[in-house]
This record gives sequence, C-alpha cells and structure tokens, in this order.
Amino acid sequence: MYKKWIYSVVVTGVFILTGCQGEEAKTVTTSPEKQTEPAEKESPKQPTDQGEEASVEDEEQPSEETLSDNSESQSGNKDQQSATSSEPIVVEDPSSITAVINKQRELPADYVPANLVEPDVPFYFEEDHPKRQMRQVAATSLEQLFQAAEEEGVDLVAASGYRSYDRQKSIYESNVAAYGEEKANTFSAKPGQSEHQTGLSMDVTVAQLSFKLTEEFGDTEPGSWLAEHAHEYGYIIRYPEGKSEITGYQYEPWHIRYVGKEVATEIYENNVTIEEYYNLD
Repeated sequence: MYKKWIYSVVVTGVFILTGCQGEEAKTVTTSPEKQTEPAEKESPKQPTDQGEEASVEDEEQPSEETLSDNSESQSGNKDQQSATSSEPIVVEDPSSITAVINKQRELPADYVPANLVEPDVPFYFEEDHPKRQMRQVAATSLEQLFQAAEEEGVDLVAASGYRSYDRQKSIYESNVAAYGEEKANTFSAKPGQSEHQTGLSMDVTVAQLSFKLTEEFGDTEPGSWLAEHAHEYGYIIRYPEGKSEITGYQYEPWHIRYVGKEVATEIYENNVTIEEYYNLD
C-alpha cells in the first residue's frame, strides 16, 4: 500500500458537509451539515452527505463477513419491505454488507459495527477522529480503490467514514434547527437511517474543490473516474443523480457504499440504486 499522506486544512470559516446523511462540517464554507468535513454537498448551503454539520472536528458523523449471496440478501430485504413507509423497520441483520439502510429501513440505535479500522488512504484532515474508520472489509477495498486511482493519476481524498447513532442524531438536529425539518430531510439522515453508521460508507473529495463535498465533484476527472471504477472494488455511488425519489436524498457523487464486487457490478451495469436492485419500494 502506498504511504498514507495527509492533508492539513487551515480552517478560516465553518466547513460544511451537506448531503451524505448528515455528515459533519468540512473545511468548507458552503454547506451546513456535512460542512464540518470537506463540504459535502453544496446545494443550499447545507450539510452534505446526508446531513453532516458544520465543523471539521466534531463531524460524524456518520465486518468482514463474507458477502451475502443475492438470494439471502433479497430474502432479508423482502421482510423489510412489508413495513409501512410511515414507520421505519429495524433491519434484522445490520452487519450484512448488503443491508439496505434508508428512510424506511433503519439500524438499531445501539448498533456499532465490528472490526472498525482506519484505512491507509489520504484524509483531508490529520486529527484522530472516528470518521477516519471503516469496517475492515470496506477499508481494505477502499485502499485498493485509492491505489488504483493514484496509479492513473487521480488523487482522491477521504473525508468521512463511520458515524455513530449519537453523532448522527446531533448532526440531524443541528440541520433541522438551521434549515427546518422539511429541508433537512432532503440531505440529512435521521439517526439510525445513515449509512455511515454501518461502517461501510466513505465520503470522497479532492483538493481542487477545497475538499468540499459538493455535486461539482461528479463533474471532475476524479469524480468521473470514481463513478466508472468504484464497482470494481465493491463500491457503488449510493445516491446517484436523478434517483432522489427512490433514495430519498439529493445527488451525492462523493458518497460511496461498499456492497461487495458482485452486487456493486450488477448495480453499476444496470444503472440502478440498491433499492431498485432488491425491488424495494
């Protein structure tokens, strides 16, 4: 693995992470929630990555088991499907790498993924923080993805990984206070409904965007490379463009989720979301 390099960011204002299920603030001065880390999603100056808040330090801020086979995963998700949309169901197997987490299917409040480690990849900040962590299986694949990108001259930077239930709760409440519940719900996940709590997601950014989490990332060379190659390492762009009505969140080209190579490749080749892949309403 290549040596880890770190970006030190001088904070001259509040960073915003917007989108990615309410991440924390990034070293950017554009989005609220996910603004603590490299501003995730710009949009209306809100947090990106499902609602992160504004501050690089206190963000996330939102198993090495084997990949569940398709039939098993679909079976588990069908049980979830029976729940009413008004009352989210708690997923039965939160440790599954193919578990679907969204506004209808949430994680237990006390769920903490096993085997959290820090992937050997560059981060935009150097302080020690839980958001530097991921589950081992996802971390290993992220290292391989970043290595492949580097070999092709693409410099990706990690922004935010694991986020606890309590951290997400703080982020979500902060976004609601700043933008109102209706607006906050378009980019910030409620506690238990953030993929970051699974330890299988990572927000990715680049220096050219001042490490912000913004939709512009999708138009950059690194963003395009990530969209085209993430599946080769078991990752998907979890909140693709034009799929907000299905995912429940704004477009987040920076938010990637580990689901294993087989499932990721099928999702990529069929241009669908994980909800569509498992035929979930």
